[in-house]
Amino acid sequence: MTTTPLTGKVALVAGATRGAGRQIAIQLGAAGATVYATGRSSRAGRSEMDRPETIEETAELITAAGGTGIGVRVDHLVPEQVRDLVARIDAEQGRLDVLVNDIWGGDPLITWEKPVWEQPLEAGFRTLRLAVDTHIITSHHALPLLIRRPGGLVVEIGDGTRSYNDENYRLSVFYDLAKVSVNRLAFSWGHELKPHGATAVALTPGWIRSEAMLEHFEVTEENWRDGAAKDPHFLISETPAFVGRAVAALAADEGKARWNQASVSAGELSQVYGFTDVDGSRPDAFRYIAEVVDAGKPADVTGYR
Repeated sequence: MTTTPLTGKVALVAGATRGAGRQIAIQLGAAGATVYATGRSSRAGRSEMDRPETIEETAELITAAGGTGIGVRVDHLVPEQVRDLVARIDAEQGRLDVLVNDIWGGDPLITWEKPVWEQPLEAGFRTLRLAVDTHIITSHHALPLLIRRPGGLVVEIGDGTRSYNDENYRLSVFYDLAKVSVNRLAFSWGHELKPHGATAVALTPGWIRSEAMLEHFEVTEENWRDGAAKDPHFLISETPAFVGRAVAALAADEGKARWNQASVSAGELSQVYGFTDVDGSRPDAFRYIAEVVDAGKPADVTGYR
């Protein structure tokens, strides 16, 4: 029997057009939530990402999963658009229980494995604006609605746990700074939200098989293991649904406050809450990366999923 522990709850997933954000929105919907899914890519026009996925498709997938999906085209760098979005949620629902900051959009702008003096500054600063400013703007406008009732949850989606990022350079100064900053924002939100009975968590997926990642490896979700021919460590990868289920589990947990200010991975939370990826496995990607990839060992996912 399907359980819908989030029936009556309202969520905003900012940055839900594709990848992790889309599946977070879908899994919240599958748990019964009404989900406002936002992004810049719409059937009315593409964002600078220039990809085919649209926010309207995400809304339809949320509803098909059992929730109520509401797609809204929003540029989260424009405060007035975010202000109007939150005003709409307030007018239509009168509450906000879950805020997920998953806005990114920096992939086309990153110059990998080059020192700062070889980095294009304009693209780098644009990356930081997309990755950090958007999250602050969204929280500024959305948190007053979220704290109206105790029990609210804010999830900052990044890449890498706090402990991993503190010890490892993330291949570009701008990417590194962006991902460290997202984890710190969750720590800051948790400090500010605790007196209001709300919780903030930094959450990272592992090696996520987003639409773009599948294209990069020239595979589909059906034959994704063939991607190991290009990189044998690809076998630790996970679907975007895995981190989506992690967010849904956090949102449904009445004791979620124990995670306030924490930085965790989807793999870690799966061990606590018991959810799995769509294939029934529980990939622990960041433990694998630290113990196998970074240690220079041959690819072997035994014991890691």
